[in-house]
Amino acid sequence: MKIICDSAELAKAAFSVQRTVSNKSTIPSLEGILVEAFENKIKLTGYDLEVGSTIVIDADVRTEGKIVLNAKNFCDILRMVPDDSISIETDDRNIAKIKSGEAEYSIIATNADDYPELPSLNKFSPVVVDLGLIKDMIKKTIFSVSTGERNPVHNGVKFEISEDKLVLVAVDGARLAVRREEINYDEEANGQLNFVVPAKTLGEIQKNTNDDSTDVEIRVGDRHIIFKIGEYQIISRLLEGNFLNYKSAIPLNFETKIIVDTKKLIESIERTSLIITDKSSPLRLIVENGIIKFSSVTALGTASDKMTADIEGKNIEIGFNNRFVLDCLKVCDVENIKIEMISANQPITFSPLQGDHFFYLILPVRI
Repeated sequence: MKIICDSAELAKAAFSVQRTVSNKSTIPSLEGILVEAFENKIKLTGYDLEVGSTIVIDADVRTEGKIVLNAKNFCDILRMVPDDSISIETDDRNIAKIKSGEAEYSIIATNADDYPELPSLNKFSPVVVDLGLIKDMIKKTIFSVSTGERNPVHNGVKFEISEDKLVLVAVDGARLAVRREEINYDEEANGQLNFVVPAKTLGEIQKNTNDDSTDVEIRVGDRHIIFKIGEYQIISRLLEGNFLNYKSAIPLNFETKIIVDTKKLIESIERTSLIITDKSSPLRLIVENGIIKFSSVTALGTASDKMTADIEGKNIEIGFNNRFVLDCLKVCDVENIKIEMISANQPITFSPLQGDHFFYLILPVRI
């Protein structure tokens, strides 16, 4: 293999796939980046058997071929090359010679035949959405993903795709996040799709720097999923297991409804949270006579604040995890938000005044 290409473009591509390279594996080739040269293109691949990524860039390909280069060494070299152009040449002993300007390297590579093949999916027609939309939906749900091992399926976000509707759902045992959006999808042709994508995979999509108006093609198989963004692809296994029946966890009737300015609510909670240093100390909320009162008591002292709000229903006193509430409020893109409650030991919910494009539910904390 012999190639010449732009060093900055190669570095950007290598850094993007390096994030899905295995740090330590019993398969040595998985600690490297697969470099394939063909038809004046270079394809770079990183894969850890759970999540993989590929990207294709232009290059002057003098001799086609493929090789696996240790990801850390390769990326370290690309960070430091002095010239705008870089060449890579390999021989039959799997020695890669890398040259840029006056800098030259000769490193031991791995035979590409030892690199595992990534899944290819063509079972269903792709679901196409805007990159900006899918990134926004991930941002507004991923913070509620579980990080525990008790039920691994909750370590990801559930996708529900039906006629012209995309729904993302995340749960962690104490909170629920739901984000809905209309999309173009032909359910009659492809049927409903329900699957759970690992949070790590979705984090890679959030890091993508392509124009947010770029289309994302989503191809789903029985056990894997591919997100294609231009010349960049993320391939991931899907999580298996029984995802929470979240619809049955949503209360149908409420005793107290509050409409309040979202920004002012955030500021009041943040002020009262300044002395909270651990998650076991709840933030207390008292709703009465058109006023919301906040207070906290910890080993550091006490804090309190209050604000006016539009309140309907009975008075209530409830405790909650301040960080959980702030996490959801800070991604709500509405000026005013609706809060609904039943009692001190029932969930508190957050939703927009009109529509259903987001919904958050948080379990209370004993006070």
